[in-house]
Order: sequence, then C-alpha cells, then structure tokens
Amino acid sequence: MEQDLHVRDRVGVQDFVLLENHTSEADFIENLQKRSKEELIYTYIGSVLVSVNPYKNLPIYGPDYVEKYRNVNFYELPPHVFALTDTALRSLRGELINQCILISGESGAGKTEASKKVLQFIAATTRKKASLETVKDKLLQSNPVLEAFGNAKTNRNDNSSRFGKYMDVEFDFTGDPTGGHIINYLLEKSRVVFQAKGERNFHIFYQLLAGADDDLLEKLFLKRDPDLYVYLKQGGSSRLSGIDDAQSFKIVREALYVMEIGDEEQEALFHLLAVIIHLGNLEFASGEGGRASISNPALVSTIAKLLGCPEDKLVKALLNRTIEARDDVVVSPMGRDEAVKARDALSKSVYERMFNWLVQRLNRSLQSDAEVKKKMVLGILDIYGFEIFQSNSFEQLCINYCNEKLQQLFIELTLKSEQDEYRREGIAWEPVAYFDNKIICDLIEEKHKGIISIMDEECLVPGEANDKTFLNKMNKLLSEHPHYVSHAKGDTKTKKTIEREEFRLVHYAGEVTYNVNGFLEKNNDLLYRDLKEAMISSSNRITKDMFTASELSRKKRPDTAASQFKTSLAQLVDILVSKEPSYIRCIKPNDVQKPGLFETAIVTHQVKYLGLMENLRVRRAGFAYRRPYEGFLNRYKSLCPETWPHPKGDAKSAVQTLVNHLKYGADDYRMGLTKIFIRLPKTLFETEDAFQKRKNELASKIQAKYKGILQRRKYLAIRARIIAVQALVRRFLAKREATKRRSAVAVIRQFIIGFMKRNEPMGSDNEKFLGFVRHQYLLRLAKQLPQSVMDKSWPDAPASCQEANNILRAMHMQWMVGRYCKGLSPSRRHQFEMKVLAEAVFKNNKKSYGASVTKWFVDCRLSTDQQGVFRSNFEVNVKSQGETILYSAPVTKFDRHGYKARDRFLALTKAAVYLLDAKDCKVKHRLTFNDITGITVTNSQDNLIVVRIPEDDKKDKGDLILECNYLIETLTWIVDTCKNRDIIRFESATSLTHHIAKGKPGTIEITRGGEITGITKGKNGHLMVVSCQQLQKRLPSPNKQIFFFHFALKAAT
Repeated sequence: MEQDLHVRDRVGVQDFVLLENHTSEADFIENLQKRSKEELIYTYIGSVLVSVNPYKNLPIYGPDYVEKYRNVNFYELPPHVFALTDTALRSLRGELINQCILISGESGAGKTEASKKVLQFIAATTRKKASLETVKDKLLQSNPVLEAFGNAKTNRNDNSSRFGKYMDVEFDFTGDPTGGHIINYLLEKSRVVFQAKGERNFHIFYQLLAGADDDLLEKLFLKRDPDLYVYLKQGGSSRLSGIDDAQSFKIVREALYVMEIGDEEQEALFHLLAVIIHLGNLEFASGEGGRASISNPALVSTIAKLLGCPEDKLVKALLNRTIEARDDVVVSPMGRDEAVKARDALSKSVYERMFNWLVQRLNRSLQSDAEVKKKMVLGILDIYGFEIFQSNSFEQLCINYCNEKLQQLFIELTLKSEQDEYRREGIAWEPVAYFDNKIICDLIEEKHKGIISIMDEECLVPGEANDKTFLNKMNKLLSEHPHYVSHAKGDTKTKKTIEREEFRLVHYAGEVTYNVNGFLEKNNDLLYRDLKEAMISSSNRITKDMFTASELSRKKRPDTAASQFKTSLAQLVDILVSKEPSYIRCIKPNDVQKPGLFETAIVTHQVKYLGLMENLRVRRAGFAYRRPYEGFLNRYKSLCPETWPHPKGDAKSAVQTLVNHLKYGADDYRMGLTKIFIRLPKTLFETEDAFQKRKNELASKIQAKYKGILQRRKYLAIRARIIAVQALVRRFLAKREATKRRSAVAVIRQFIIGFMKRNEPMGSDNEKFLGFVRHQYLLRLAKQLPQSVMDKSWPDAPASCQEANNILRAMHMQWMVGRYCKGLSPSRRHQFEMKVLAEAVFKNNKKSYGASVTKWFVDCRLSTDQQGVFRSNFEVNVKSQGETILYSAPVTKFDRHGYKARDRFLALTKAAVYLLDAKDCKVKHRLTFNDITGITVTNSQDNLIVVRIPEDDKKDKGDLILECNYLIETLTWIVDTCKNRDIIRFESATSLTHHIAKGKPGTIEITRGGEITGITKGKNGHLMVVSCQQLQKRLPSPNKQIFFFHFALKAAT
C-alpha cells in the first residue's frame, strides 16, 4: 500500500484511512474521483474494499493478475478484489475459519461482476483436477442461469439483479472446492406482471423468444416478437443495443447442461415460461351481474395444453374463488378486476416458485457427492443496496430493512475486529462514538410494535382492512418514534413534503418516503385455492414439485412476505455472524452507465447510504495505520543509519530505533506486540516522502554498484575469452613453428645433397637445389638487369642457367627496344622509320649513305626566302587540287641538250613529283609515280639522279637529269611515298645513257677518284660526273644514339 503514497496528489491514497481529514465527505469523494479518473477502481477502508464501476472492461483480471495477487499479503499490492479474495481464502485454508464476502451497493454498481471475479479467482487458484474442474465449472456456470432468471433491465442498470443471493462455496481440508449452496432472497416477482417505462421483464423471457429454434417456439405457441405479449412490452424497451438475447440463450442452455439439468427438465422450464407469457395476454370482460368472463378462451386452451391440466378446471379457477368458512365451502365468482389480480397472482406465484425450484435444482447439482469430514465454506453475499426512489413501496422497505440489519452487523463486526486487534497487540482501546442503527431495526422488526408486526396484524384483520387503515395504525402506534414521520404527525413544513398515503423513515443513510398503496396486497401474497388446485393437477414435472397437495390440507395461514423476509434475514445474519466477514462496497459513478463520467452528487448519495463515512470514522477512531514490525522495518530501515542495511536485534527493537531516529512524537505512535500503530496519516506521509527521497539515493548507489559488477563480469568474461584465444593462438603458432623447422631441416638436408650433386644431371636428389639456384639466379638477375638499351652489361649465370640466360638476354633487349619504340612520338617514329627505309635501300648500294645516317631527315630543305616564294605560288595551286606537300628540296636540273644547269625546286606529294622553277615556282615537270619507270643513281658518292621516263611519253622530252645534295633523303621520301623500293636502280658502270625524245641517247660519264664531287659538261659534249674515291672508315658523328635508333627501329619493325 505504501508504494504509491508518493503520487497521492495525482492518484489519491489507496486506503481512505490515510486521508488527512477523515471526517470530510468532500475529501473522501475527491480521493475516490482521483482514483476513478486514473482507472484505479479499488480503494480500501482498512480491510473494506470500495469498488467504483468503470462501465468498461479493464485489463486487470487476467491470469497474470491472478498470479500477482496469489498468496500475497493484503497490503503489499494495490487494492483489488483478488487481494480481498486471496486473504479470505488463506484465512480459510490456513486458520480453518469459515469466511464470507459481503457485496453491497445499489443497482448498476457492479455487485454481480464483483461476485463473478471472486468466483473466478477461487477457480483459478485451486488445483487442476478433473473432479475439481467439474465443481468449478458448476460454480461459474450457475451465474448465467441465475442472471437470466433473476436479472432484468432497469432504468439504472441493463443487468440489474432483482433478487438477493447468498452462495456458500464449500471446501475440503486441503482447500479445494467440493461444492456449493445458494440461498435467494426477495425475488422482485411483481416485475413479472408490470415494468416501468424503459425497463424490461426478466432476461429469460426475451432470450427464449430470440434464441429458441422454430420447432421449440411452435411447441410453446410463441412468436419471436416480444411486443406481441403484454407482460413483455409494458416498458417499451424489449430490445437492447449491445445485448444479444439469442446468444445469451445459448449460453444459458449450455450452463443448464453443466448444472445437470437435462432436455426434459429444460423443456418443462420453457413450458412454464410460455404459460406466464400467455397468461399476460389473457383478457377478461365484465359479464352479467359483474361476473368476469374470458374474452379469448382459445388462449386458455393453449395455457392448459402447456400446463398439462384440464382446461375446464383452469377456466373455473381463473373465474371463481372458493372460500372455506369453518365446515362450509362457498364458491364465489370473481369480478373482472379481481380476476385480473388472480391471473397476475398466478403468474407471479408460478415464476417465484419456478425460480425457487431452479435454485434448489442448482443446489442439488452443486452438492458434493463425496463425504467430507471437515467442511469449510466461503460465503458470497450479493445483496441489493440501499434504495431511495421517487416512489418507494413494499419492496424498498424490505431492501432498506435488510441494509439496516447488515449495516448494524457491519459496524458491530468492524468495532469488534478493531477491539480484538487492539487487545491482541496490547494497545489501550479508546471508546468510539458511532450511530447505532438498532433503533431503526427495532422500528421495523420489533414484535408487536414494529412496522412488520403492524402490517401482519392488518393482513389478519377480517373485513375492510386496507393500506389506509394500516397507515392510520402506524400513525397511532409510532407517532412518538423519532425515526418515523407521516403526514398526520408532521408539522406544517413536513406535511408539504409528504402525501397523506405516505410515511417516512429516517434510516442511517437518510430519509426515505414510502407510499403505502399495495403494501398489504404484496405482504399477503396469497394464491387462491382454486388456482393451486389447477396447478396441482398439471402434468408438468416442475409444477409437481412447485405445487403439492399438502398445501391444500394445511390449515395454518402461511407467513406473510414481510415475515418470511424477516425470518430469512435473521437466518442470514446468523450465518454471517458465524463467519469471518470481508466487505466489498460497490459504487456507480453515474446513472447513464458512461465510462469516465463521475457525478459527485450520485456518488455522495451512495457513500452516505453505504455508511462508508461511518465505517471510516470507526476505523480511524484510534490509529490510522498499522503494520507488522517486519514489513515496516523492511520498507523504511534505510532511513536510519543504525538499521541500514542490517538492523541489530529483533524487529521490534529495530523499529523503535528507527522511529526514534525519525523523531516521532510520543503520541504519534504505539508499539504493539507485533505491529506498530501510527495515529495520523501525516506522520506516515512524511516517512514515505523521506523514503522516496532516500530511495533515489540508494537507487543511484545500487545502479553504480550494479553497473560496476556488470562491467567487472563483462571484463572477466572478455579476459577469459582472450586468454583462451591467446592459448589457442600460441598453440597454433608453436605447432606451425615446429612444422616449419621440420620442413626447414628437410629442405637444408636436401639442399646439401643437391649441392653435392649440382653438376650431375637433374634428378630427384638435386632437383630442388638446382631449382633454388635458378631461383636465386632469377632474383639476382631481376636486381641487375640493364636499365638502358645502351647498357651492354649482363650478369653472369651458373652453368645450369646458361641457355636460359642467353634467351633472357635477347628477350630483355627486345623488350627494352620495344618499350623504347612505344615511347616515341609519331613524328620521331616516322623519322626512324625513314632511316630504316634508307638503310634498306641504300646500305651497301650507295657509298654516300654512311654520311646520311647521322643526320635527321626533314620534310623541307628550302631556305627561308625560298619557302616564301614556294608557299605563295606553288602551294596555293597544289592545295587547290587537294594535294598535300610531303617534301621539298632545291635541286639542279641539267638540260638534255647542252646540259645547261638550271635551279629547280623538287616538291613531293602523294600523287606526283613536281619540278618547279626556282624563281617563280612555275611547274616545269609533273611526274606521277606511274610516269616514272625508275630512278637511276650510281653507287659512288656523287649526287646524280636520273629519272627514267617512258619513251612514248609525249609530255616530257626524255629522262630528267638532276643533282641533289640531299640525295639519300630525297630518294628515301620518294620511296616511302610510292611504297616501291625497286624504283631505285644502282649503277656501278663508268657511264650511263639517258633517253632523249626524238634524238639519240645522251651519255653521262662517271669519274671516280676525284677530290671534289661535282657534275659538269665535258669537252666531248658528254655530262661529266666526278665522285670522291675515298670511303669513310667510321661514321663521322659520335652520336651513338642515332645508331641505336637505327638498329632499334630495324629490330622493332
């Protein structure tokens, strides 16, 4: 209970005893409202449970909650119906004391649901055995049956219990349920024949019409529409939203089977229900002499068939009344109104007796078959609460009388319980002043003076006794009673609030005004002899049990309804006194059954008539809070250094040390034998607030310690795993090292053998050694490879690698050359290609070739001035024809006749060779490669070029004789352009002839051995060519790279 004190401002206190101002009704209601708002529907007043109906299902009754509250101290958990039930069960099983749970409250407050939860907890917390399951099923299934036959829709509640119920659940010595017994009180049988606006008759009528199959309805002569029947339609609300009558009928039938009521008995029940329904539609008319007659006789026939009795006998009983006066028997016909009352009396009697039979039948089913030596019981009383309506009648007087008796018992037992606890703990009892409602109980039940006695006397008076004479007699006998008020005895102010046919009683819960109309009739509750005889003649098997022939021979007048109720109530009080009681007080928060709506006026009214403030005042008369030393110490020991964490000595001395440290005042508490008693809630609240503050400090320390432990555990776990991994790794490394060493020994041994046989042919003994040698050779070679093609060095190789060494040397050189060539630019590559081409054409064929090797070929040998003329005149003409100049150089042309030297420019394109005038660049000759049959040069060092032109060529006059200082370069460009090496012809003769058109051939004489190379006209008219005789022994330029490129390109191509 203490666990939620720190949030009391929001959710209120769990026990009203802890309210600061326990005498304030407003504080009481406010606490109830706070808890209801938070859906905390249960609150304690000491050991009394106050329950507020939430009007919706809450998730607080599942198996988890059953286990949570099972075998737990009453105050350890928040208030709950399971906690109260568990406490009662543990007392019953542990102390072998019979228990009872008293559930009270007005209609709609949730009494029936509370009783269901009590049975649910009992069923859920007992052992799982087949025999026990059958008993538990019967206990649980008795509820749907009793609700169907005893509950109805009222303006306050859609499922209002219209009877009081006391159920004894029987247990054996092991604490297992073995059976049960039900007692019913004051069934509201008047509802069978009349319902107020907005209300319904008992549920079973509507369930039968909605859920029965067509065959059954046909047997009962019924239709499905309840509005066809007078007894079912008076309230105007025969159908309810949210209630499935058809489904409920199926549940009732299944429950009847569980209660061992078979098809035959069920059919008899349904026949009686149909009889009652048809009786409501029976109409009477006033005939001759005021005698009553039946307007719809066919309906009587139907009712007779359902009852199984003679139709004429039933008709006679409905219209006549037999009166026995001493030895005379007089049959008196009834008038219309009297016949209607007799019909209604029959309907009420049949239903009441049927209900009583049903309860007895349930009891027979619940009765244990096994003989139990020691039997204990837990009683559950579901009784109507105090009722104050706009118009209160006989039923309300009985109900309120019952509540007066229970309140009297409740106060007495509460005070007794308090006194017993104080006495056990050795605490001085302080007398408590409280309202003793014995005076009201005596007003109603006292012999010869009470209201019930007066009413019974009036019922026995022959002649004109009626409700008015009854009221007059009460006014006469009770005029001086302080709790009785009527119009006749009241003052002027009172008379304005009470009608003449009313009287008022001042109950403990407030004043209630009763209307006496109908009191004597309801109290008499007599059924005419003729109707009894007709019912006795019925063949219905249930009717035979309900109406017996012994009733007719009984001369004693039966007890009145009030006397019967008084006797039953006295027996109930005796039952309750013999047991240890627990209380559930049910409250409804509003009249419209709406969740979340809390109407203060309605709740205040119920708090008052339930006597909750009186109960709280009695409970708080001494000490508001009490707790066993062990529980108090376990919760609050952290507030004192001397008791934390381990108190010294016994619990009582430790608690004394604790309260001394908390500086409790001498009058704030008392030390009992086993409990500490605290007078004011304020003292407890201050202690709880200090504990909440201390709990935060302790929680921080515990968290720190716990986190440290967790981290330490985590560290140790990680460390252990690391050590295990390290051991495995070390083992693995050691094994691998040992394997390596063994392998190394084997390798070294084989290496030595291979070294010894290194010069022998390769075999298994020296294969690996030679492989190692080759490997080392390759590694050494990789580090000592020449990095340049000019580097001719190469590492030595072992004998076994000599062949591979030569191959690798050639491959490496070829690779370096290829790499070098691939790195050349396109223009440089073309130059080298030209050099290679020149070598292929002129090497060993032209003695002047050697001098050209060291010089790069270019694409233009014209001077700057010459280029200007060349570009401005010739290039424009060439480009207009789509040709591109590839090469140009100055040459000297010799005429064919006279050999006169003329300066010319030689221009080369892809299509032709041009000879241009050096002065104006006019085209003198254009020779395509097809026009040239060959080009003749000598093998000497001269610069003579003879271009052979076909003799039949009419454009030119014969072969062209040219002198070019760049002979090798020029001819190489021509060969590269025409892609024909064979166009160059080499002559080693001392003379050449050249063709002249239309004339004899000319002669060119070649002289070798001169000091200067040149071409002139000889005296003999021939062209004289002089070339140097001396040959160069070595190349004139030291540029070796040019030579490398020469050979590299040759190798690459």
